[in-house]
Amino acid sequence: MRAGLKGTAVTPRLVVNRSNRYIYAQLVDDEKGNTIASVSSLGKDVADAGKKSKSAQAFSLGEALAKKAVAKGIKSVIFDRRSSKFHGRVKSLADGAKKGGLKI
Repeated sequence: MRAGLKGTAVTPRLVVNRSNRYIYAQLVDDEKGNTIASVSSLGKDVADAGKKSKSAQAFSLGEALAKKAVAKGIKSVIFDRRSSKFHGRVKSLADGAKKGGLKI
């Protein structure tokens, strides 16, 4: 699936990777091979991470990533969910990014 998804500096690829315990997201510029911004539930990107459900953490991560992206002048992204289905935490992260101001 990723063969058809190419991110640029203007519209980077929003890559979502999740494990059973954590969720990670990053904005990738495939032309230069750079990561523009990244967030994870493992780090300090989510306040009170232990008190929230996994879906609520993912929503907060989406908002945090959108905030970083908007600060760098990015308004739209290409969503790359990899092999994950678009529901649960992956959908919550996308909804958080949309609420934060990104167009997916």
